[in-house]
Amino acid sequence: MRSTPPNRDAGRILRVLRIRSLCVLRIRSLCTRFLCVLCPLCVLCVIKLKPVFRLIVFDLDGTLVDSRQDIAESANAALVACGAQPLSEEALGRMVGDGAPTLIARAFAAAGIRRPPDAVERFLAIYHDRLLRHTRPYAGIPELLTQLAGRASLAVLTNKPLAATERILTGLDLFQYFAPDRIVGGDGPFPRKPDPAGLTHLMAAAGVAPAATALVGDSVVDWRTAGAAATRVVLARYGFGWEGFPIDRLEADAWIVDSPAEILAYL
Repeated sequence: MRSTPPNRDAGRILRVLRIRSLCVLRIRSLCTRFLCVLCPLCVLCVIKLKPVFRLIVFDLDGTLVDSRQDIAESANAALVACGAQPLSEEALGRMVGDGAPTLIARAFAAAGIRRPPDAVERFLAIYHDRLLRHTRPYAGIPELLTQLAGRASLAVLTNKPLAATERILTGLDLFQYFAPDRIVGGDGPFPRKPDPAGLTHLMAAAGVAPAATALVGDSVVDWRTAGAAATRVVLARYGFGWEGFPIDRLEADAWIVDSPAEILAYL
């Protein structure tokens, strides 16, 4: 019985290993959506390389929902009540992301007037009555959450107060995708983002390691939070928090999406 010479087997193995190494390098340097059409082993390489996420955490404003108009109108109402001129919706949208106190501090500074001691309380009272006037989920968000809910635990991590967060999620029929203990607001026991404590808490509650966790957000605050917690981050360029993002500081393989539907390509 004839057998294949050992040196021929070794040569075949080396050729396969070289091809797979090239595939790994290409896939690591490019988006995993762009596969090498020349190599029949690419699919196998992608399966081994693509991480499996068991916990997917979403920012709220600018990621799940477009709330910019309601936030801007509420902030302007607080400014006008104090004798200031209103600011543009775009300008106020760029100030969102670090919580209400920071938003109001930025708004009053931009308006050039002194901030009264109860400015934040005034804003929150106004915003309480405007939470859902114009705020809506971004197109494709309900469909995205439906698909992801079948493969991972879902959570929300926001600097918005918890009560307002839950009202928005409930009013837009998004609350069903998140367990109550998987929603962390900015007024709870954890420091606000970019401190990673809230994200770390969600990982511990779900029993999931950082490597199996992804944070989806639209701002540099979310990016820094994910970095501090050593999780993967998907950056939502469609959100209003993206403007002014320091893209020159991103790695070449950063995951950036222009619509909620594109998130599925990574998660």
